[in-house]
Amino acid sequence: MADATSDNEPGATPDEGDPTGRTPSGGERTADGEAPTGDRATTGDRARTGDRAPTSGQALADAAAEGSDEALLLPTWTKVLGWCGVVGLIYLLICAVSIISRGFAGLGGDAAHTMFAFAAHPWVGLSVGVLGTVLIQSSTTTTAIAVTAVGSGALPIEGAIPIILGANVGTTVTTSLVALTFIGDRAAFRRALGASTVHDFYNWLALLIFFPIELVWHPLERVSDALTDALYGADWLPNPAHFNVVRAATRPVEHAVIQATSHVSSTLGPLFTIVIGALLILVAVRYLGKLLKLLMVGRAREVLIKAVGRDQYLAMASGMGVTVVTQSSTITTSVLVPFAGTGILTPAQVYPVVVGSNLGTTFTVVFAAFAGVGPDARIGLQAAFVHLVYNVFAIVVIYVIPLLRPVPLFCAERLARAASEHRWILALYIGTAFLVLPALVIVLVGVV
Repeated sequence: MADATSDNEPGATPDEGDPTGRTPSGGERTADGEAPTGDRATTGDRARTGDRAPTSGQALADAAAEGSDEALLLPTWTKVLGWCGVVGLIYLLICAVSIISRGFAGLGGDAAHTMFAFAAHPWVGLSVGVLGTVLIQSSTTTTAIAVTAVGSGALPIEGAIPIILGANVGTTVTTSLVALTFIGDRAAFRRALGASTVHDFYNWLALLIFFPIELVWHPLERVSDALTDALYGADWLPNPAHFNVVRAATRPVEHAVIQATSHVSSTLGPLFTIVIGALLILVAVRYLGKLLKLLMVGRAREVLIKAVGRDQYLAMASGMGVTVVTQSSTITTSVLVPFAGTGILTPAQVYPVVVGSNLGTTFTVVFAAFAGVGPDARIGLQAAFVHLVYNVFAIVVIYVIPLLRPVPLFCAERLARAASEHRWILALYIGTAFLVLPALVIVLVGVV
């Protein structure tokens, strides 16, 4: 288990960084992730060893034995049904995220398209990317709109780049909604929010670094132009829309909800769709957490932690691969939040998966751009390459180089700790960063 822990991960805190459940004093955790205190933590050990208090190694061995006993107490058919329930609830969670996305698209899709008319100024374009993605709930969709606008000649490549950078940030809001389902338990809420907002701060840091550099020296524009010259006209890349298995699997549930809410007005219908999606997330995460606490013990817990925590770059590759299949980084990160909330994974272990999902979401638009035709198809492909190059640069500068790697995790854990004590801090952060500031920039700079 030494390889699976994340004590060496930057920013890991003593109460969250060790997936084995150890506390700094060597004691074991309760199922809720808090360290037991007093006689309750040592009564069983003293019964076995007399009046002598157990050592740290004995406590860990006893914890492992108790975890194995707990797993063995469950009959095989109960485990099978439990894991079927986990699969079903994860499917429901993915459906719920897609339903919310469809609801926002129906409510704000036209508004997001209209905002692109004000995107000539780079700061306005950046704000349009953030706010448009919050409305549509899909960075892939926002980026695709920008690429389409560039490919049709309606938007220059210089205007599309800030939109693409802003879309990378706006896509993180939905994951915070999943973390809110743990708000009734302070410790679980802190863990879930830390895992979900590490995506936020990674993208904010990337934006803080590369947006000013792009305004001055234009490296994204130059590198994407070189890639386009080398690869334009290639027809050997597949369109990921042709093998989106997850999308095909969730479409019946999405269509059922959309059909059920289509009989009301064009405004209330999308609102009802969003509410239904939020309720489905609440149900899925609540019961998923209960099942995971029962099933993720002993060997099952160890396998998951090793799969995610043994090698950070393999975890990154897993996040990228899952996102290429689901074509949504939001789905990839949202599924991980319940595992973090129940203490099975730490924010430090979720971090590389999030980084990989950020890169995976770029391939959909790049592959689709190769199918473009017409005189402006080349510039549309360049806009798609901007998204890919930006995320590759962000991984190298922020994650591969150890200097900046701890920053997103540190900020996420500090926000999670503060928001678990004062719930209004999260509302202030989301409302200000994702709604108020982008809207003010669009109005004050783009309109006035």
